[in-house]
This record gives sequence, structure tokens and C-alpha cells, in this order.
Amino acid sequence: MKGIGSRPKLRVSADGSGVVGHAGARLLADLADATGLTAAYSAALRPLRPRGTGPDPGRIAADLAVMLADGGESITDLALLRDQAEVFGSVASMPTAWRLLADTDEAARASMRAARASAREVAWMHAAETGEGIPAVTAAGRELPGLVLDLDATLVTCHSEKEQAAPTYKGGFGFHPLLCFLANTGEAMSGRLRPGNAGANTAADHITVLDQALAQIPDAHRHGTDILVRADSAGSAKAFLAHVRDKHKRGIRTFFSVGYAITEPVRRAVRAMPDRLWHPALDQDGTLRDGAEVAELTGMVDLDGYPPGTRIIVRRERPHPGAQLSLFDQDEGLRHQVFLTDTPYSGGGSAQFLEVRHRGHATVEDHIRCGKTTGFGRFPSRDFGVNAVWLELSLAAIDLLAWTRVLLLDGELATAEPKKLRYRLLHVAARLTRGGRRLRLRISATWPWRYELATASHRLAALPRPAS
Repeated sequence: MKGIGSRPKLRVSADGSGVVGHAGARLLADLADATGLTAAYSAALRPLRPRGTGPDPGRIAADLAVMLADGGESITDLALLRDQAEVFGSVASMPTAWRLLADTDEAARASMRAARASAREVAWMHAAETGEGIPAVTAAGRELPGLVLDLDATLVTCHSEKEQAAPTYKGGFGFHPLLCFLANTGEAMSGRLRPGNAGANTAADHITVLDQALAQIPDAHRHGTDILVRADSAGSAKAFLAHVRDKHKRGIRTFFSVGYAITEPVRRAVRAMPDRLWHPALDQDGTLRDGAEVAELTGMVDLDGYPPGTRIIVRRERPHPGAQLSLFDQDEGLRHQVFLTDTPYSGGGSAQFLEVRHRGHATVEDHIRCGKTTGFGRFPSRDFGVNAVWLELSLAAIDLLAWTRVLLLDGELATAEPKKLRYRLLHVAARLTRGGRRLRLRISATWPWRYELATASHRLAALPRPAS
């Protein structure tokens, strides 16, 4: 067997010059400028600097979002940008950033959400200009029309000294934020920080998060475009579904597909369903799903109080090893899942298609997992208001990564998760050189993804900047 040679011997010193780390994160900072996010934050947070002195609060907010998108976990990580002024410019100190977070109240957070919506409109406009546009979500090998919003809650563990942290239903302690992601791009549309003991199926919270998410969608897409709202059984509250349906009166074509609890009436309907009315389930590519069947229970279960036209559909499947089964599932020997939807049968809304479309909601778990590495997995302060601002900045950081994928990247990196983007692009080291009155960032000629980073930089430079 051929041996592997030893590594070259190195001597480490701390006297280098002209070398920078995390050079690829400059893409995020420039993209915040190109979409107008930095300028919009400046306008939104101008009341926090009434005399016009001191650092621009909007620039501080944008730098914090860039830091979180780059994988930072605390305000101290802002030093990575601040200590490389030749690449990232003047960056606020940690005390200054803390003051901004502490001074940002609910009114300022609402202004920040509006600023992010304006930046999203610019980002989507750039996507349309490239000819790509907003990608479609697929189910059963078919493209879904319009946009898909996925709502889900998650648990974030933290210590008891944090304000409004509380015991969770899983026996832990911390917060229970409710979030909404756009399945088409992975953008974080809205989020609401809540105590750990907040109810999972609170209709008021779902309504707030959905309304904030819809406000993030540019007018050209919000009106006249089909918008599917997906959630697990926590989103099946009658008041929430009535609110989704009520949006039609305001010219917003929202539809729902939400999980539903397996109650005793549902169990009776499943047991009464003849075998001939069970149909093979589908996989995401449109092929038959082995060992899974779908049936429609509409008319067999009382849905009084739900919006007219609500349908109820059930899937049964042989459980995989380790699956958590209810007593009903154990009795039947199959795992059952039920959901409600108001998509009519006409126009291709068969139970088989709607079931695989609803199952795509599971991708929200991936968005939440990635979001926890982009800010909201750790909250920095004892003050609930500061942590709420941190969540808002985390959503902006997730958006910056999503816009980077849509506008600047191709191939594998255009669908890469944040961890891969950081490892291959954002955290790359480079050397700063000067020549011809220009500052150049030189990536190593042996870095495997040097061309992807250079191409992304050229595309970003070609994007028109919003008028100031």
C-alpha cells in the first residue's frame, strides 16, 4: 500500500499583511446595497438618530444581517467585519450595535419589516430581468402555480434569565417562535418571537405571521397570483382558515393546505372507507409511492365551521422503522396523516396530487434548521425586545443568502444550504492588492470554487443600484 507523505512543516506568525478572511462575505454586503436593503434600513431607523450624528443605524443593521448570514452567532462576531475595514468599510463597535438593538422598539421593527419588503421587491425585479424569475415549487412532477408559504413553529432552548423564556411542551425551556418561509426560494418572509409556552395552534399568532408574510410579497405578485398557505395541524384553527379565505375579498388569491388532528370521527371515517376508494399515493417525481394510499373523507367527517368547500384527505402508509405511531395507527398497522384543503377537484385537484403537494410542507423543517445557523438558533440578550430585533435581522440574513442563490449563483450552489455556501464561498481567504488606483481582492488560483465566486462578483457588479 502506498503511503501518504507527511504534511509540509509550517511556522506560524502573526505578522501578515494584505490578507483577509471571509472575503466572500463581501458579496452579502454588496447585495444588501444593491437591493436597497441598507438604504431602506437607514430610512427606517433614522428616528433612532434624530440629530444625524454618530454611525448610521441602518448601516449597523445591515452589517449585523451580513454577519449573521456569514454564520456569526453573537454580536462579538461583528469584529470579523470591523477588523477588516479595507474590505467591509467602517463597521460599528459592539457597544454601538448593542445600543441599536436596545433602542429598536416595536414601531422601529415594523419599519424594518417594511424596509425588507422594499428590498425584496428590488431583488425580485432583478430576478425577472435575468429571465429566471422566482422559481416554481414542484409536486408530483408538476410545477405549482404561484407562490407557496410554509408556516411552522420551532423551539429554541435558552436559559431562564431571558425575559419571557418559559417551559416548552417538550420539557425544555426557552422560546417558541412561529415562522413563515417562501418555499419557492427559501426566503424568510416573517417571524414572531414567542415565549416557550406559547400555544402551537394559536390562531391569532398564525394570522399575524401570515399577514406580515403577505405584506412582504411585492404588489405585482401579491395580487393576481395564487398563494398556497401550508401548515401542520397547528394551522387548522377555524379562525385562521377563515382569515385565509377572507383574503380573497381583498384581491389576494390565498388557498390553504393544513394538517388536521386524527379525532374519533376521523377514525370512524377511515375504518368505514371501502378498500376500492383508496388510491395509490404519489412521490414528488410523480411516480407511485410504494406502500402508501390516499382517500378523500369529505362528506364523511363533519367540517361545520370551516370555510365552504373545505376538503379532508387522508394518507395511510406502512410505517418506517422507528416511526412514532398513535394507538389508532398501532391498531390498524398503518400510519395515518390527515389534512384539510380548499383546492377544488376541478383543475387537477385530485386527492393524490393534493396529498403529495401537502407533503412538500416538510421542507420547512430544512429552512428552520438552516435558519438556526443564521441567527435565530441563539438569542443574545436577556431583554425580549432585543431578541425580537435579533430575529428580524436573522430573517434579513436568510433573505440575503436566498437572493445570493437566485441572483448570483448557478448549478449546485444555486440550491446549496448556508453551510455549503459558507464553506465554499463566503469564508474563503484572499489577498488585497492595489494597482491602477484600484483595490483588488485576489482569490487563490487553486481554490476549487474561485470561478464561481468571481462570476458571482461580476453579476453583482452588473446589477443596477436603486436610486437614492
